[in-house]
Amino acid sequence: MRRSIDDYPFTPDDLPPSDDELQQLSWAVAISDDYDDAEPRVVLTMEEVGSPGEGLIMHLNGEQARRLRLAMRDALREIGEAPGD
Repeated sequence: MRRSIDDYPFTPDDLPPSDDELQQLSWAVAISDDYDDAEPRVVLTMEEVGSPGEGLIMHLNGEQARRLRLAMRDALREIGEAPGD
């Protein structure tokens, strides 16, 4: 089983102003249980715009996905944003 949860098609307008060359990256979140142990995992894919199929893919178990979620929540708080749900 594979199921897409959400994805963000990056646009150049999403880049912050900077003199540095910043990569244009899109992300996608899905779930999959296509593993030898058949356990469902969260799949996080990050790809450079214009290079489909050449990105990095993380296969996160529940504990790892929760840790990433907490890190994102804490980062949002640090920049003065509401962490949301």
